[in-house]
Amino acid sequence: MNETLREQQYTLARHLRDPQRHAPPPGIEARRLKVYRELFYGAIEGLLAGSFPVMRQALGEQRWHARVHDFYASYRSQTPLFTEVAEAFVDYLQGVALDAPWQLELAHYEWIEAQLYLSDAEDPMHDPAGDLLDREPLLSCVARVLAYRWPVERIGRDYQPDAAPESPTLLLVYRDAGLQVRFARLAPMAYRLLVAQGTGRGRLQALGGDMAQGLALLQGLRQQGVIIGTR
Repeated sequence: MNETLREQQYTLARHLRDPQRHAPPPGIEARRLKVYRELFYGAIEGLLAGSFPVMRQALGEQRWHARVHDFYASYRSQTPLFTEVAEAFVDYLQGVALDAPWQLELAHYEWIEAQLYLSDAEDPMHDPAGDLLDREPLLSCVARVLAYRWPVERIGRDYQPDAAPESPTLLLVYRDAGLQVRFARLAPMAYRLLVAQGTGRGRLQALGGDMAQGLALLQGLRQQGVIIGTR
C-alpha cells in the first residue's frame, strides 16, 4: 500500500475515534466527516446499548455516552467480530476508573446473558441418566454459576447502592430449551454444591449437607436442563 495513503487512513481513523484530540486528514469535507463520525460511533454505541441495557439506564445518557466515547477512543480491541465487542467492553472496564462501584460486576452479569444467548457450544460426552450421587454431575455448557459482591440482578435506574451488602449475590444463569436465558438466586449451600468437584455424594459429604435434600436439588436441576447428566 502507498505510504501516503496508509498515513491518510491512519489519520482518518484516529480522528473518527477521537475527534477532540486528532485533526482529520486534509481535503475531506466537514459534512462528510460528521457523517463518518456519527456512523462509526453509532454502530459501536448501538452494539453496547443492546448488550448492556441496564447499565445504560442506570448511568443515564450523559455518563453512558461519555463512557462509550472513551472506550471507542482509547481501547485497542483485538477482535474484528461485532459479537465480541461486549466482552471487549468488560475488559476495558477493568482498567479504568469506574462510574459506579458496581459497574464492572453489572457489566459482567449482562455480558454473561448475551454470551449464553448467542452460544453455539456443544455439551461434552455424558450419561444423561447417570447416578447423580455416585457419578460427577455435569453442568450444561450454557449454564454458569456466579458470585458477585453487588446485587447485580437488582441494580437499575431506581436502585444503585453505595455499599456492597455483607452477603454475596449467588446466581445460576442458564439458557433453557426455549433459548431463553434464565436467572435464579442460589442459597450458599447450593452454590458450593454446584462449584465443587467430584461425585455428588463426595461434594455433599465434604459440605456436610443433607444427602436427600442435595439429591433432590441435583435432580431438579437435571429436569430443568441445567445439569445434563454425569461423567
